[in-house]
Amino acid sequence: MSNKTIAFIGTGNMSYAIIGGMLKNGFAAQDIIATNRNPEKLAKVSADFGVKTTSDNISAIDAADIIVLSVKPQMMADLCATFEQHKLDLSNKVIVSVAAGITVSRLKEMLNNETKVVRCMPNTPSLVGLGVSGLFSQDINIDEQTFIDKVFSATGVTTWLSEESQINDIIAVTGSSPAYFFLFMQSIEEKAKALGFDEQTARQLVQQTALGAAQMAVSQSEISLELLRANVTSKGGTTHAAIEFMKSNQLPETIAGAMDACIARAQEMEKQI
Repeated sequence: MSNKTIAFIGTGNMSYAIIGGMLKNGFAAQDIIATNRNPEKLAKVSADFGVKTTSDNISAIDAADIIVLSVKPQMMADLCATFEQHKLDLSNKVIVSVAAGITVSRLKEMLNNETKVVRCMPNTPSLVGLGVSGLFSQDINIDEQTFIDKVFSATGVTTWLSEESQINDIIAVTGSSPAYFFLFMQSIEEKAKALGFDEQTARQLVQQTALGAAQMAVSQSEISLELLRANVTSKGGTTHAAIEFMKSNQLPETIAGAMDACIARAQEMEKQI
């Protein structure tokens, strides 16, 4: 699979990040095809990465072994209909979908074609090479899995799921969770400004603290998050007062409830698309 051609149907921010990561990790530009209806986006991908570009999805798919469908979920049915109109044979290809809310069975129904399908849920930190991608498939062989794993590992870490329903769980744990952290950071920043720090200083203080805390969690991964938190929390001290206030206001329960709401919405979307 090392010299297989991969086509990205749709080159928004996520595809752009994946392509950039692939090239940094040894993939050859001539083995990558990018498509988009917007000529300006295609020109940027071509100029930045030197990969093949085209506005013709059909020719790109015909030339590729692995096809990454990176379009909005509501556009997927119309896109797949064009494949059928052109009588594309997808039986010897692997389709990777990064669209939320579209199950493997639903995508195969849209494709109306016997093919191998992988569902992938990357998250936005993939844009800076620090992402997480959850993947699921029951169709592919070990060589295909290894290749696809290398593609998405180029933007961070991957985790392969044993059940398709876990895609909804990974959305709650990694897909949506950057927004949880941003909201927490935003809340601290707003309070810092209320305390008299100017906007630039407040932002700098918050983002540096968040970065430092995240780096500590990574570099000291042998220590549980609970213990890392406890190490900063002297009983009767200032941090202890803040943590106890958060607990009394059910912050852990609020976070768990928010994640449950995320999963429930993902399940609803699967029924609607």
